[in-house]
Amino acid sequence: MTYCLAINVNDGIVFCSDSRTNAGTDNVGTYSKLHPFVWPGQRFFTLLSAGNLATTQAVVKKLNSDIAAATTPNLLTVANMQEAADYLGVVSTEVQKLHSTRDTATTNFEATFIFGGQIVGQPTEIFMVYPQGNYIHESQEHPFLQIGEIKYGKPILDRVIKRDVFLERAARCAMVSMNSTIRSNVTVGPPVDMIIYKRDSLDGGRRLYYGEDDTFARELSAKWNEGLLLALQSLPRFPWEVSNPPAEEEHRVVNFPGNN
Repeated sequence: MTYCLAINVNDGIVFCSDSRTNAGTDNVGTYSKLHPFVWPGQRFFTLLSAGNLATTQAVVKKLNSDIAAATTPNLLTVANMQEAADYLGVVSTEVQKLHSTRDTATTNFEATFIFGGQIVGQPTEIFMVYPQGNYIHESQEHPFLQIGEIKYGKPILDRVIKRDVFLERAARCAMVSMNSTIRSNVTVGPPVDMIIYKRDSLDGGRRLYYGEDDTFARELSAKWNEGLLLALQSLPRFPWEVSNPPAEEEHRVVNFPGNN
């Protein structure tokens, strides 16, 4: 499986993905699911992918070859983000159709993408492109999109992410969302791949990799665990506990061994 997410706040965009691929219980590997396309000072795009690996690889290859061959349209010629999402949808459906005609079995070649970025003079935007080629835009109330194994990492996003959240805070929230998913689903795994893009910078942003034993990732996980337990302990008591609190919870010291 896969978990990818993008968060679009006033200050910029955060893209985050795991890197685990699974073609069976005895064939687990790593492959980057985050693909940037950058023309400094002009336009910045990033593609996150989930689904059939052959399809996602072929889509990325096609996007790059269209640019090299100056085929119209391509990511360098589209006038806005919506045109870019339309173009990506067409490429994706064509690749899936080609794979299906070659396959005599019942392989599922579907792939889903998150596509986002900025063109000079235009706002930052993110889209989810479905296997059928259609797409949706992130909402104003919930300015984030997820693909893959989304259920474990969604609660923190629903509670925290708003348009006015600072960019770095949104990135830490993305890390917590990813950490929660990795801890709950063995098919999602490190290294975590992230881009933090500042609005109007029109550069490649800050690209970060966090492996399983990365110090920052382990500290973030430990601090989040600690905060959850402290929050649980500070929740309102039931009426019968107010006058007689459980002795074992008073002055309790909690040790956190890290991301174990």
